[in-house]
Amino acid sequence: MPFLQKLLVVPASALALTAAAGLGLTTLDVRAARADALLLVDVDTGKVINEQNSTYPWYPASVTKLMTTYVTLKALRDRRIDLESLLTVSPNAVAQQPSKMGFKVGTRLTVDNALKMLLVHSANDMAVVLAEGVSGSIEKFTGQMNAEAQRLGMAQTNYVNPNGLPADEQVTSARDLAILARALILEFPQYDYYWHIASIRLGKRIYRNTNKLIDAFAGTDGMKTGFICASGFNLVATATRSGKRLIAVVLGAKSSASRAVKAAQLFERGFGTDPLSWLVPSQGTVDSLQPIDAPPPDMHEDVCGNNRRRLATEDGEEGGEAGTAPTEGATGDLPILPPWSLRGVGLLTSGLAAGIPPVEVYTGPVRNSAPGAAPAVAPVPKKKPLAVAAKPPAAKPAPAAEPAARPNPALVAHPKPAAAASMAKPSPGKPSPGSDNAAAATAGTKAKPAPKTPLQITPKTDPQ
Repeated sequence: MPFLQKLLVVPASALALTAAAGLGLTTLDVRAARADALLLVDVDTGKVINEQNSTYPWYPASVTKLMTTYVTLKALRDRRIDLESLLTVSPNAVAQQPSKMGFKVGTRLTVDNALKMLLVHSANDMAVVLAEGVSGSIEKFTGQMNAEAQRLGMAQTNYVNPNGLPADEQVTSARDLAILARALILEFPQYDYYWHIASIRLGKRIYRNTNKLIDAFAGTDGMKTGFICASGFNLVATATRSGKRLIAVVLGAKSSASRAVKAAQLFERGFGTDPLSWLVPSQGTVDSLQPIDAPPPDMHEDVCGNNRRRLATEDGEEGGEAGTAPTEGATGDLPILPPWSLRGVGLLTSGLAAGIPPVEVYTGPVRNSAPGAAPAVAPVPKKKPLAVAAKPPAAKPAPAAEPAARPNPALVAHPKPAAAASMAKPSPGKPSPGSDNAAAATAGTKAKPAPKTPLQITPKTDPQ
């Protein structure tokens, strides 16, 4: 498992940090050795558990798509669009740099599918499709992004595009990203499903989530990665254990493996497994952190300099600069794991999401029986522990009814008025195996004469 080998390498310099522990310092406090920004926040209270350089401006890269999602979800809440609304791929969308889905001009797809492609594959063209579909133009949409950032108190954030492609004026901070992540979780619990999709399938091709923690750290349930040479490797991650949900922000790591380790270290501290955590004084809430007026650091030379190149990966493609970052581990940026964390190396593993089938995505209008298309419309209880890369929440069983009159549960992509639902036409052709219609037909042929009560059939709601 090459990824795990990268995660678990401990350089000799890490041994020197043991002495620092006696002075109340940790690996996250050694500022001179790192050029990154780190922040750990409790979702429910907003309490800052740990931070380093969290109020320095930073280039967001693809974590920009969190605000793109926020504005889109607000449009859904305001009923200006719904998950089944069809959006059209424009020339602007096609012109975006990778990573992208690569659809042709004029291709249509639903808001639901565009969101899944945006958050799992970090598709830059889908960010433009959503922006133009919600607001009519990129300019109007970014205006909304900035208005929402100001309203939320993201004092160091400015957007000029919806996908995070390189732009000097597009800045944020770890503080602001934690504020945004909390708002997404607390304001839109019914859409929590989108954050922890392990993979999507488009036709025969599978796209795995760029957030490696979903497959490597128990309890991970979100959220978004990002990379451009100027920003380094960024990550906004969430994890839940025993009903406690935390947000970890890592900005400026020099590899995807490094940012995963740093986030895992933060989580381990927040969940109480760091024996030195009691030494860290309270730092207030994320909103109370004071922004620093400074230009954002440019990580280009550290991350992509000296003509070091590598094969394109999902991380390199996020910002449209595929192939220009160094091979992980080639620059001396090896993950530093403190001695206490070595006791729990099994928490950084691989294959946690292997048993979760990909969520089906597609172009065109909503399909009544698309596998894995179950929507995120049922709120997730605030205190309920979330499983790693959890499957979409199953819809509640419908009340018992005559088999022929019951709607197909797969149609419940977004709640609709009863009148509209009653006008829905059944899918043409024979019912597919395993569908409710097929189950109803089978039940009808096997029913015994003169039963005491009508045969009740429980809808099949487990998404594929």
